[in-house]
Amino acid sequence: MRLFVMGVKQWRDFDQWPPAGYPQQRWHLRSGGALERDVSPASPPSTLTYDPNDPTPSVGGPKLDGNGPGPKDNRSLEKRADVLTFTSPVLESDLEVVGQVTAQVWLRADRPSNDLFVRLCDVDERGKSINVCDDLVTVRPDGTTEATVELSPTAYVFRRGHRLRVQVSAGAFPRFARNLGGDEPVATATTAHVTHLEILHDGAHPSAILLPAKA
Repeated sequence: MRLFVMGVKQWRDFDQWPPAGYPQQRWHLRSGGALERDVSPASPPSTLTYDPNDPTPSVGGPKLDGNGPGPKDNRSLEKRADVLTFTSPVLESDLEVVGQVTAQVWLRADRPSNDLFVRLCDVDERGKSINVCDDLVTVRPDGTTEATVELSPTAYVFRRGHRLRVQVSAGAFPRFARNLGGDEPVATATTAHVTHLEILHDGAHPSAILLPAKA
């Protein structure tokens, strides 16, 4: 198969999918907005509040309309209080990611239903944050719950001097319909509930993004 590798703008040929030679790397979410290879045994939860009356907007990504699809600057989105960001140190060498990207996130919520949106971004030397891949799942929390989000497969080179960034939020509207946070059927729900979320990332709850990658 032939893939267009973003970040270096090259076509490359592979003899299988997913291609061999891309071992899985775990990059762990940490308190204070860090993204590190090692898990921290003690890392207080990160918190966010989602209000369906002021839903977290969708920016770029795979959209079927002509209103701003594809890679976009995410900096204005990342300034919102309902978006958490976790950013790696500056990369000392190119990091090539080819294959399925997955996130494993431990969370607690105070409503019977919430959405979890996870996005991987490439942050350049100027701080511009460009979306690479993402997806959303609906979670029905039962105490502390682990949610798995399969972000879309990708072929991307994060260049030396750039940083990885993971966004975590509870929606991306209007690309995904709002989760109103209640027990009503999704198709007919009308009552909106504010949802408070805790994202856990300690030794017992090692929230992370999993990258098929090689340096």
